[in-house]
Amino acid sequence: MAHSVQVTFDAHDPPNLAAFWAVVLDYEEQPPPPEFETWAEFAAANNLPADAMGNYGAIIDPVGDGPRLLFLKVPEPKAGKNRVHLDVAVSDRPAHVARLVEAGAIEHETRTELGVTWTVMEDPEGNEFCVSVEPSAQAGPDQGG
Repeated sequence: MAHSVQVTFDAHDPPNLAAFWAVVLDYEEQPPPPEFETWAEFAAANNLPADAMGNYGAIIDPVGDGPRLLFLKVPEPKAGKNRVHLDVAVSDRPAHVARLVEAGAIEHETRTELGVTWTVMEDPEGNEFCVSVEPSAQAGPDQGG
C-alpha cells in the first residue's frame, strides 16, 4: 500500500504563496474543519493567536486526487536552487504560463527534449517549477515553445 504525501513549502508569506499555487494547480484553499465556519473561528477555539494564522497556508485538490500543499512561515530567505521541484502538466502550456506570469511567476526559459516541451519558472518567492503539456494533449514532438 502506498503512503499519502503532503508537499510542504517554506515561505515568507504563506497565505500569498498558497494563493499563487492554487492558481498553478487549480486547487482551492483548504476549508476549516466542518465544525467551524472560518479559520479565525478555529484559531479562537484552539487558543491560537489571531496573528498566527498568517504563519500557515494550505491548499487542496478539489476532487481529492492530488496531495495537499502546506505553506509554513520561516524567518530565513530561500537560498540556492531547489533540490526538488514540481512539474505541472497542463493541456495548454503557453496559456497557463501566461496566466502564471500574471499571477506573479517569473518565466525563465522554454526547452524541448525528446519531444517534450516545458517552461522553467519561479513562483513569487523564488521556488523553481516547470510547466509542460499533459501527455494526452501532445500533438507531436514540438509543442510550439
